[in-house]
Amino acid sequence: MKSLHENSVLESLHHSISHLHRYKGRTSAMAKKPHLSAEDQALFRTSVGDVTPLPQKRVAPHYSAPPPRPLHREAEQQQELRDMFSDSLDPGELETTEELLFSRSGLQHNVMRKLRRGQFRIDAELDLHGMRVEQARQALSHFLHHCRLQSRQCVRIIHGKGYGSQQQLPVLKSKVNYWLRQHSEVLAFCSARPVDG
Repeated sequence: MKSLHENSVLESLHHSISHLHRYKGRTSAMAKKPHLSAEDQALFRTSVGDVTPLPQKRVAPHYSAPPPRPLHREAEQQQELRDMFSDSLDPGELETTEELLFSRSGLQHNVMRKLRRGQFRIDAELDLHGMRVEQARQALSHFLHHCRLQSRQCVRIIHGKGYGSQQQLPVLKSKVNYWLRQHSEVLAFCSARPVDG
């Protein structure tokens, strides 16, 4: 046998379902929220009883999504790193005077003048002293790659004077001159001013 309370809950549900059937044929844009009489509202409140709303705690995700990685560009950069420091040309063929000087075509003369005068802030520095040619090539490759990722615009590369080489000549000077010319993102370079060492 059903209790009086169960009967009233069932009647309330039946009444609500009949309201829904009346609105079944309408579209969602035309459908209106069914209006409950005061009697129906009171019946619902007594049926449900005292309730405590659940707290709305929004939980932050346990990790943040990693930034998108341009895989195609990374592959191109890796290939460029492998290709840009090749020794297909003998660096001895490049005439190395006391001062190194290079600029890509289209670079403004004012930019080169400021570079030669040391008017740009040095963002990073690489010292190649004491390195063998292959070590220097790898160090320079990694250095330029990280400078590119960190948007370093003006850097200093110290190649040394060659006092530690067998011929007492600046071997790395001519190699660095050649390698930097191969790197497409190097717009210009020059020897440091004597006051900078």
